[in-house]
This record gives sequence, C-alpha cells and structure tokens, in this order.
Amino acid sequence: MEGIAQPQDPERVRGARDLICRPFAAYPAAMPARIYQRPKNAMQSGRAGTDQWLLDFVPAEAKRPDPLMGWSGSGDTQQQVTLSFPSCEAAQDYAQRYAIDATVIPTPPRKLKLQAYADNFR
Repeated sequence: MEGIAQPQDPERVRGARDLICRPFAAYPAAMPARIYQRPKNAMQSGRAGTDQWLLDFVPAEAKRPDPLMGWSGSGDTQQQVTLSFPSCEAAQDYAQRYAIDATVIPTPPRKLKLQAYADNFR
C-alpha cells in the first residue's frame, strides 16, 4: 500500500518513541497555588479532617455567567483540583517536585471563648 506508513517504517517508529520518551511537564510553568490547613467546619463542633493540608490552584481567569443558564463558570479546569497531604512539608515537597509556585498560608491561632453559664446572670 502506497502512502500509508507501515510499522517497519523507521521514521514512524522513531517519531512514536520520541512521543513516549519525551519528558512530561505535569503543570504549566508559573501556575500559582496555595497550601493551607483544612479549616474546621463552622456548622459542627468536631475537628475531624483539620489535620490535613490542602494544595489548590489560584484561579487563572475570572468566572463569568453562562449566557443560556446564568450559571457562573470559567474555562479554567485547575480550579477543580484540590490535593490533600498529611503535613505541610509533604505539600511543599510535592509543589517543589513538580515546579509549582506555592504559597503557604499559615494556620491562624485558635481563639477559645471560655464562657460559663453563670456569666448570663451577672
């Protein structure tokens, strides 16, 4: 068959090998992200899951309303990605390994408002 590249064609094999062996950049350059500790749910008293650290990407473009339905959305799919890590160091190592420009947002100190029932009658 003329015009169709056969598997034994050295140019075709070399091209396929180059595609397979080419280094893969997982994230585009200069993709900012933030690393922060999961906050406590304000609707519940428990603190389950607050020991995890999250890495999420900063939105690259503003959300805009859909002309048909009115829903807000954008073409930026990285907003849908949230990675969780057991520690801040693990999240920083991941960001450094994949050349993600990550900013660590420190956890604010917990403020305890100690109250007693007797304070209602003073």
